[in-house]
Parts: sequence; structure tokens; C-alpha cells
Amino acid sequence: MLNCRTLFLSDVHLGCKDCQAGYLLNFLQNCHADTIYLLGDIVDVWAMRRQVHWTAEQNQLLRCLLDKAEQGSKVVYIPGNHDESMRLYAGKQFGNIKIVLRASHVTAQGKKLLLLHGDEFDKEVNFGRMHAWLGDTLYDFLLFLNRWYNRLRRFGGGRYFSLAAYIKSKVPGAQKAIARYRQAAVNMAKRGGYDGVVCGHIHHPEISLQDGIIYCNDGDWIDSCTALLEQSDGSLTLYHFSEQVAQLASLPPRKKVA
Repeated sequence: MLNCRTLFLSDVHLGCKDCQAGYLLNFLQNCHADTIYLLGDIVDVWAMRRQVHWTAEQNQLLRCLLDKAEQGSKVVYIPGNHDESMRLYAGKQFGNIKIVLRASHVTAQGKKLLLLHGDEFDKEVNFGRMHAWLGDTLYDFLLFLNRWYNRLRRFGGGRYFSLAAYIKSKVPGAQKAIARYRQAAVNMAKRGGYDGVVCGHIHHPEISLQDGIIYCNDGDWIDSCTALLEQSDGSLTLYHFSEQVAQLASLPPRKKVA
């Protein structure tokens, strides 16, 4: 069981055909966190307006999060743009889950972090309507490639690999947009007197230090399959599901006790 002080998750996109609910469920069932922050796009209302893809695994994942809230984990939900309808309930509490528009968190090392989804930075990142449309279209195509590529890998006994994230890392335009987004998030944290910022939205996991501000993006569970963890000593680390699976698979089997 993985134990941590705080868990940051975003961009799960329940209801979307590319949601990797099974991987996240596996992770959550083997992880305990004192506090869980859900940083938006947990449910993909936009995708479900076109077509609903809701599986048994997605039901189990939702139940797992509710169970953790009932069993003592503090769970805070900050809606994103794909579940923006939940913003109408800011300040309310559903069961043991509190809904807020933004939040702040102080780590065990005393670092004050601004928490938000991140879609408020779109205007500063956007290269224009045509570029935005082209970016969305190309990303949908990348997810299509990612989906079929990993089906073939599973058929051959391979583990999950984010083909979409790999291709994005090689596209200069995508890297430029990510840099603009990072700078916008850092600027907001600096203006607010924070030591750092944690967000999601752009599906690009990262921890970096920029202009003296800690920038953390917890990634997503569409292609990257990542989460941000605060360890008991206050250190921040990115959890990569596929890498962790590989590490566990490389451990020697336990010897049977006679």
C-alpha cells in the first residue's frame, strides 16, 4: 500500500471513451492519502453530450473515491471546464466531498500552494481560433492512435505506453503552448503570494521551478496516467502509472514460507 500525505488528481474524464478508469482504480485501491484534491475534469460532461461511454470500471472508480471520503480522507473537488456545471455548487458539500472553485494547500515543508484546474489560462495560451480548433482535432487523432496502439501492445503482452504524450513532446507548437501555460500559472501564483501552483487541464505532467515558483501539473488519466503526490516529508513527486507497474513487475517473487 502506498501511503502519502496528499494526492492531487485531475482530468480523469469519466464518461469519455478514452478514460483510463481501470488504471486509476488500480492505483487508488493501492494508495492511501490523508487529503485528496480533485482538480477538475473528473467527469467529462462535454463528451457525454455527444456520446456516453460509462463502464463498470468507471462506476467502481467513482465508488472508490466516495468510499475514501467516507473512510476519513479529506476530499476537495475543484471543477474544471469539462465539468463546469459543478461550479454552480461551489461552497456546497456533497456527502463528505467539498466543492470549491480554488483552494490553497500548505505542505509539510510549509510551502503554500495555489490549487486550480487551469482553464482560466486558455486566453494567454491560445494562438487563435483556427489554432485552437486544429489543436483539438489533432489531439483527438492522437488519442485515437493511442487507444489502438495500446490495444495492440496489450495483445502482445506489453504494458501501457502513452504514445500521445510521446508525440506531443516532439511537436514544437505543443511545447510552446505548454511553456505559455506554465508561465501564466507561475505568474498567478507569484501575484497571490504563493510558493507554488498545482493544476491540470493541459494533460502534461510536470514538476519544475520557474521564477522561484514551484510549478506542478498532475497530468491526466486519458493518456499520461499520472498523479501528483505529497510525501509525508512534504516532498512532491509525480506518480507515473506505467513506470510503477514496470517497477513492481521487476521485483522478484516472494518466497513461500514453509
